[in-house]
Amino acid sequence: MDQSSAGPSSKSRLRRDVGLIGLTFISLGSIVGSGWLLGALTAARTAGPAAIVSWVLAAVLIAVLALIHTELGAAYPVSGGTARFPHFAFGTLSGFTSGWMAWIGTVAAAPIEVEASLQYLGNKIPGLMHVSDGTPVLTSKGIAAAAVLMLFFAIVNFLGVRWLARVNNVLVWVKIAVPLLTIGVLVAVSFHPSNFHAGGGFAPHGFSGVLKALPAGVVYALLGFEYAIQMGGEARNPRRDIPRAVIGAMLIGTALYLLLQIVFIGALNPASLVHGWSDPIAKGALGPYAGLATSLGLGWLAFVLYVDAFISPSGSALINVGASSRLSFGLSRNGYLPSAFGRVSGRGVPAFSIVFSFVVGMIVLLPFPSWQQLVGFITSAFVLMYAFAPVTLAALRRSDPDRVRPYRLAGSRILAPFGFIGANLVIYWSGWHTVSRLLLAVLLGFALLAVSQATASRSRQRMDWRASSWIAPWLTGMAVISYLGQFDGSNVIPFWWDIVVVALFSLAVFYLACSVALPGERVAAYVRDDEVVADVPHTDGQRDAATV
Repeated sequence: MDQSSAGPSSKSRLRRDVGLIGLTFISLGSIVGSGWLLGALTAARTAGPAAIVSWVLAAVLIAVLALIHTELGAAYPVSGGTARFPHFAFGTLSGFTSGWMAWIGTVAAAPIEVEASLQYLGNKIPGLMHVSDGTPVLTSKGIAAAAVLMLFFAIVNFLGVRWLARVNNVLVWVKIAVPLLTIGVLVAVSFHPSNFHAGGGFAPHGFSGVLKALPAGVVYALLGFEYAIQMGGEARNPRRDIPRAVIGAMLIGTALYLLLQIVFIGALNPASLVHGWSDPIAKGALGPYAGLATSLGLGWLAFVLYVDAFISPSGSALINVGASSRLSFGLSRNGYLPSAFGRVSGRGVPAFSIVFSFVVGMIVLLPFPSWQQLVGFITSAFVLMYAFAPVTLAALRRSDPDRVRPYRLAGSRILAPFGFIGANLVIYWSGWHTVSRLLLAVLLGFALLAVSQATASRSRQRMDWRASSWIAPWLTGMAVISYLGQFDGSNVIPFWWDIVVVALFSLAVFYLACSVALPGERVAAYVRDDEVVADVPHTDGQRDAATV
């Protein structure tokens, strides 16, 4: 009996236990993490009051990418979807590249959130952190505490996705309540409208400062919407719930962060802005809102903020452990990693992948024992992964037109190229130093793929070289533009013209990718094989149930 007739066995099938609220909170729980505690201060230092514009720009860019992911996630509801969607459209090499960057960003995001928790907790428990060259880093005691937290998150994931959703639901209520409380109290106690044109005006560093704030923490704060998509293989009704979960989480997260930035700027002491925005708050390392609360005599609020400074990042780390294991599960199912990563336990979770994510997360803590040392790289890794979605959507719309699409993105012919341009701009704005390290990580991934294919006991993967031929020019071109550009580069390309160059280059790559995408019969074969293993539920009725 062939695989398609046999159907998925209980040993290879994930358990579908997550409903709409659980999916929404999984995405929202990742979005509301250490970013809300650190993002407003970092953005204000970089852009001044114009940081508000940075948040709006980031929200628009990420929202477009989120809507694109929403259509893909609802149409192809499989676990580790960000690794598998490009595989459907462009084959093995593209799927691996996207999945590899998603996995790197996600597996490193768990320890970075744990570091943020311990950095704040270190203000109350001596010995967890020490300052090295002006940067708080974990001590050996802090690394041991991080190991305990990472192990706890792994155990919760081992208990099954239902337990993961339940624990995360509780944490998310806290993570939303505390920022809302902070907004209300600071507006009532201290709000100075004059601050929005103090310290050199609304945009003291010009539009360049607005753009620099995006990869410096603003975009990172809004990352995580796709985690409901990563859990698509464990959703009870993925075609209906994934679009609602992703869109709902993005709307709530964006509104929350924008209000927090406005309140933070308005609550600052005007006297601290006389000499600019380089240090608008005392004891900034303790967290902007806690520092504000202390200076305003609100000791009780400062205590609540310190507690939440532990809870919020920990909740995000919990989700990241789960998401990274689902990504390695998806990479295994596509044949990029050994089959052990694709096995599930009796509780219906990818057990080996969870263990591996825990181990790699602990390894990441050793050379990067500081939140500040990892955040820029993780942001760029995620955005590079996001950039695959717009070209994948355009390719699959053409090669798989009869697919049931419960959510269909209106205006995709405009929004998909725009999303690709936006993702490439964020990568460019992160600077040459980050882009160069990002490309080294991509090359390392290609080397691992080559070793995996050379030593594979099962049949080797078909690389689909032609369909992936756009990746090398894309990454090489971005490296050259970044090196010649204004952000940590050699300043050869003037400001504003660099944005035009990135946009035009992105459009050329976008249409090149669409022109070499896999034909419909090849896409159908990949999708069919994947759905047999994942046990994707099919929906009868109209092909396009929703359009936004």
